[in-house]
Amino acid sequence: MTQAVMELCDHVVCSTYARYPVVLEKGRGSRLWDTNGKEYIDFVAGIAVCNLGHCHPEVTEVICRQAETLVHVSNLFYTRPQVELADALRRHSFADRVFFANSGAEANEAAIKLARKYSRDKYGPGRFHVITMEDSFHGRTLATLSATAQEKVHKGFEPLVEGFHFVPYNDIEAVRRAMTPQVCAVLVEPIQGEGGVRIGNSEYFRELRALCTERDVLLIFDEVQVGMGRTGTLFAYEQFLVSPDVMTLAKALGNGLPIGAMLATEQAAQAFTPGSHASTFGGTPLVTAAAGKVLEIIAQEPFLAAVREKGQYFLEKLRELQARHSEKVMDVRGRGLMLGMELAGPGKPLVEKCLSRGFLINCTHETVLRFVPPLVIEKEEIDRLVDVLDTVLKEWTP
Repeated sequence: MTQAVMELCDHVVCSTYARYPVVLEKGRGSRLWDTNGKEYIDFVAGIAVCNLGHCHPEVTEVICRQAETLVHVSNLFYTRPQVELADALRRHSFADRVFFANSGAEANEAAIKLARKYSRDKYGPGRFHVITMEDSFHGRTLATLSATAQEKVHKGFEPLVEGFHFVPYNDIEAVRRAMTPQVCAVLVEPIQGEGGVRIGNSEYFRELRALCTERDVLLIFDEVQVGMGRTGTLFAYEQFLVSPDVMTLAKALGNGLPIGAMLATEQAAQAFTPGSHASTFGGTPLVTAAAGKVLEIIAQEPFLAAVREKGQYFLEKLRELQARHSEKVMDVRGRGLMLGMELAGPGKPLVEKCLSRGFLINCTHETVLRFVPPLVIEKEEIDRLVDVLDTVLKEWTP
């Protein structure tokens, strides 16, 4: 059956992914099983999506109950789960209002449109440029891939949407130089995930906040990957002691159900009026009911404290590996349970060796192993991965 599924997929599904030769069939917590019954420990979590693990019983119960009650009605009408989720997000963040979409790309698209509209309403046409950071990743729609400063993402889709300017990450002077009178927003990730798990520093974000305020330019934080407890606080921006004007969420917000959200201050959000933006499936009763339960669980301080503790434990274990393989491991970095190990060569062979031993990890930026397990991962499971990494690093030649 496994081979038949893979062969059929190769014939009928657009080949936009280089898939690994595994057909996953069921999951529970941080474990997954394939169609042959082989068990895997998951350090990918659907790329930071399943923060509560697979098939979390409380979330599953909410999904089933809501599916029997009301699934979709259109945003022409009010629904209680959507309103309650927006209110909960507002109470847990800097924001006053929320726009719901289906994905991170759509949330970022909404943020870019909001910034342009906010600036045009206030200052007139011509102020539509957005500064983003080198090695960033903001999505695959035409506008968000244009905002993404990675050539491999642009290739074949030119001409790109105009008005995006790329500057080095963590370099406030580069932002100052790019801050022309035509700029309406700065779009930045608190930690670059696809860019190789790179962390911005607090001083950089404080100066960025001050610069954007001074120029009345919207500061947009892309927390699609780093939000929802991934770094040990509910939102990563909390750790830098600055608040953005706009923040985007997706991935873990629905713990596997498709949902994106753009959160904004009252002042910025006023640019969106009836008819200026929309999403047919954004914020359905089904996904917002599920996301409400996800938020309720993740926002609890004991849960977040456990993420910080396990993240520190994992980081120390990886640093021990770095010390043992210093000629092959160049750096270890990250926050909470979003960690990266930079290698002296391409990491894909290591990913494949871990897969064969029953561990799912992935590689980003070609040379960085990225670890984003479900936040319910156990220390014993971390130990088992570290043992396997130790073995495969011994066998590996960069």
